[in-house]
Amino acid sequence: MWDQSVSGNPPVPYNMGTVYTAEDINRALEADVSRRQELVPEVDLSGHGTHVAGIAAGNGRASGGRYAGAAPEAALLVVKLAPGSAKSFPRTSELMQGIDWAVRIGLEAQLPLVINLSFGNNYGDHLGSSLLEQYMNDVANLGRMVLVTGAGNEGNTGRHTGGVLPGGIARPGDVYSIEFTVAPFEAGINLQIWKDYGDEFSIGLRTPSGVMVGPFNERLAKQSVIAGPTNISLYYGQPTPYNVSQEIYIALIPTDSYIEEGIWTLFLYPENIRSGAYNLWLPVSGATNAQTEFLRPEVLMTLTIPSAARRAITVGAYDSRTDSYAAFSGRGGVDAGDRKPDLVAPGVGITAPAPGGGYDTRSGTSMAAPFVSGGAALLMEWGIIKGNDPFLYGEKMKAYLIKGARRLPGFTIYPNPQIGWGALCVRDSLPG
Repeated sequence: MWDQSVSGNPPVPYNMGTVYTAEDINRALEADVSRRQELVPEVDLSGHGTHVAGIAAGNGRASGGRYAGAAPEAALLVVKLAPGSAKSFPRTSELMQGIDWAVRIGLEAQLPLVINLSFGNNYGDHLGSSLLEQYMNDVANLGRMVLVTGAGNEGNTGRHTGGVLPGGIARPGDVYSIEFTVAPFEAGINLQIWKDYGDEFSIGLRTPSGVMVGPFNERLAKQSVIAGPTNISLYYGQPTPYNVSQEIYIALIPTDSYIEEGIWTLFLYPENIRSGAYNLWLPVSGATNAQTEFLRPEVLMTLTIPSAARRAITVGAYDSRTDSYAAFSGRGGVDAGDRKPDLVAPGVGITAPAPGGGYDTRSGTSMAAPFVSGGAALLMEWGIIKGNDPFLYGEKMKAYLIKGARRLPGFTIYPNPQIGWGALCVRDSLPG
């Protein structure tokens, strides 16, 4: 286990955090409860990591085997991420370092590796072009490994909207509006607009109390204005070496405690439009109050980052009790280039280990992803460890899982933006 935030014995090449070996952890488990924290001072405060690890590889001992994980004999590498630094986007650098650390250990041990990422945010264009997703695509070529990530829980939260502006030179007075609500007691939110770099339009905002600000245009890349209790900052980004699209970032920051609550209106003033397509995202639902949302949301393209990575196996959630799609599960787009998720796994009412002993029940694609991770570990054991298929990793693993995926009632077109190619079935994913 590597805890990136606790100083002590840093792993090479990172001068941060502490690594606890299997011997350290076993020694702590065998010690009296009063001494465990002295030997390995780790606590899972949220229970999320414990729950996810238990679904993938828990031994089920406390339940007499009833709640054993998908691959109960698999060895675990655990990374506890440090909080994101002020100089980086939300935990991207820390997550990339965690992936790199796990890959290095897998290569050194010459063992197959499954990396489970039950993690997601809304920072990116949701087409797989973020720095993190590009990195994942590259690292997927190293060693015998599989990357598995949850599709996120934003399918029905109202955090995405979009549209298409008419092409050509705009007429005077052309304006398009997008409304979103800000719930009470929001200590700040951000809004991202992603568009084609060749499209030109200015942006204005109207606060809930009726104050108009803007229009802001690209000639001044970074602009800021105070409107009542809210400081509005807007930044026109540039294409990057790994992404041809343009981001416009809007931050609503309180001048005192909270930003202004109520219905905000965003105005788009077209100038010269070529493509016209645009998409907007608010932060993921877990980062803000539930009532902060677009009034006319779009449910497609609600995958969280990094689940749009092409080389990852992207997992949505379904209710295995009713064989029905889980409405919260993130959805992909309809174009060939963004057909995700790849498949779905059980993600509603999943019982798994809780910190301190016992079990609890949770829902989410964070719970669905480790079912696929555990299933992939079983297939890699059969293929690589037992010699039945020494090349069962990477895109080949994805192909096997897609072929074995079970169709769900109510869906006739595959793949589709809700459940991809269907529900996980490890049995039918075995070749032959």
